Amino acid sequence: MSLRNNGRLSRREMLKALSLCAAGSATLGPLLTGCRDALSTPAALEQLGGVRRARLDGKPRFLIVVGAAGGASIVDSMLAVRASEAGANASKLNTFPDEQVQGVDGSPFRAVKVSSPRLGNIPMAVNTDQLPFVRKHKDSMLVATTVGTSVNHVIAQKRSLTGNAAWRGRTLQECVALQYGAGFPIPNVNMAMGGYSERGTDGTLPAYCYGEVVTNASLWPLGLDGSKGIKDAPARDVMEMARRTRNTLDSQSVFGRTFENAAALRRWNEQRRVGQPALEAQDLISRLNVLPNQPPALPLSEYGLSSSPDGERLRTAFPDYMTDPVQGQAALAFLLLKYRVSVTVTLGPSFNVAVGSSASQYIANPPLAFDFSHTEHRTGQAFMWARVLGVVDKLVDLLKAEPFDETTGESMWDRTLIYVATEFGRTRTRPGDAVEFSSGHDLNNGFLMLSPMLKGNTVLGGIDPSTALTYGFDPRTGEPQRGKVDTNEPDIFSGILTAMGVDTSGSGLPDASAFVRS
Repeated sequence: MSLRNNGRLSRREMLKALSLCAAGSATLGPLLTGCRDALSTPAALEQLGGVRRARLDGKPRFLIVVGAAGGASIVDSMLAVRASEAGANASKLNTFPDEQVQGVDGSPFRAVKVSSPRLGNIPMAVNTDQLPFVRKHKDSMLVATTVGTSVNHVIAQKRSLTGNAAWRGRTLQECVALQYGAGFPIPNVNMAMGGYSERGTDGTLPAYCYGEVVTNASLWPLGLDGSKGIKDAPARDVMEMARRTRNTLDSQSVFGRTFENAAALRRWNEQRRVGQPALEAQDLISRLNVLPNQPPALPLSEYGLSSSPDGERLRTAFPDYMTDPVQGQAALAFLLLKYRVSVTVTLGPSFNVAVGSSASQYIANPPLAFDFSHTEHRTGQAFMWARVLGVVDKLVDLLKAEPFDETTGESMWDRTLIYVATEFGRTRTRPGDAVEFSSGHDLNNGFLMLSPMLKGNTVLGGIDPSTALTYGFDPRTGEPQRGKVDTNEPDIFSGILTAMGVDTSGSGLPDASAFVRS
C-alpha cells in the first residue's frame, strides 16, 4: 500500500482500508501506522532524539498514571514514622502513635491505620487500614523519595509527569505513546484534571502522542460511532455513501484546495477518513460501554446499543462508576488497555466533591481531594489514600486476570506500570501532640509505583525520623544518600521510562537502573 507524499491514501486505497476495517483485519494497525509515519518527515524524526518506536510485531507496555491531586503525603502511608522513632521531636512532628504504624514482614514499607468519628468538619466516620494493600502488593511496589520544585498545584502536577521538562518537555504518557502507540486507535487517553491533563511542550512529536482528554468516562464511549445509537438513523452503507460524498465535496471546495497541505487539515482528514472508521469497525461504542441495558431507565437495546462483554464484572468492581468519577475512569482505563485502544491512560480524583452511594459514606471525594489536609490533615490523608489504593487494588486484580499473550502466559499486569503521581508533600510540623491539625505544601515527599517490571519491595532513598523528611538516592545503584535533599525530578522520570522499556537514547536523562527488576 502506497502513500502520497502528503501522507494521504488514494481513493482506491481508502476503500481498501475501509474494507479491512469492516473485516476486522489484523493489517489495519500497520495501515494506521503507515499513515501516521508519513506525516513525520525524516527531519522531524531526527529531532525525536533517536527514539525508535516499537512496531506492531513488538510487545507494547502499558502505563497507568493516577494523579493524587492535592498532595498525597508519603509519611502518611508507606514511610510513616512512629512516635518512638522521632524521640524528643515526636510531639511536634507528623508522627503516629506506635500502634497505628504497622510493619510488614520482610518489607521496608509501613502501613497506617486511622480511625476517627469524622472527616475534618464532615460528620462521617473514617476507618482505614493500609496493611491489606501493602501485604498483597509489596512485591510489585516501589517508593522513590523526591524533592520537587513547585508547590503550585498545576505546575507541580505537570512536573510530576515531565520530570520538570527533563526530556524536551515531554510527558511520561507522550513518551510511552511514542514508543508503543503508533498502531493504536487512541494511544494516550487522559481523564485527569489540571496539570495532569496538560500536554507536554515538545511540538515535534506526532499528533497521536498527545493525550485525548475525556471529561466523563462513563458516557464518553457513546460518542465513538457517528450513527450507531441514533434512532431511525440511515443504514450504514447509506452513511458511508454520504461520507464519501462529503469527503469529495470538501476536497474540491475552495477551502479544501487552499489549505490542502495545512497540517491541521491533514490531521482532521486523517481522523475523519481513517481514524473514525477504524473506531467504528472495532465497535468500541459497545466494547467500552460499562452501562447496563436496563429499560426503561437505560434502554440500550432500544437504540441498537449493548453493554460491554466486561460490563458486569466492572460494575461489580466499581459499583459507583456513575456517581464516583474515579471509579468510572478506572473501569474505562481497564477497557482501553484490554481492547488495545490505548497504551497509556491517566485518571485520578479532582478537587470537586463527589457524593457516595451509601448513607455510611455519603462523601466519596472531599473538597480539594488530598488538599483537604489544609482543613484536617490526618483523616484527610487517610481517607484519600484509602480511595486511591482501593482503585489501584481493583485495577491490579483485573489486569492480573486478563491474558496478554497466551503463548507466553503473560497477563496484562505483567506489562503494566501504575504511577501514583502526587503533586508535592505536606509540611511535617503540628501543634504539640495534636491529633487534629492542618498542613501546608512542602517540596519533600515520595512517589508510589507498582509493576512487575519494577524492583519490587523497595524503597529508594529513606526518611530521617527526627525530622520526618525524606532523603535521596543514587538512581543508578539505588544506594541511599542521606545528605541529598535537592531536587531529583529527572531521576523519577527516567526511572519510570527505563522500567517501561522506553528507548531514551539521546535524551540526556540520568541512568535510573535502580528502578528496574533484575
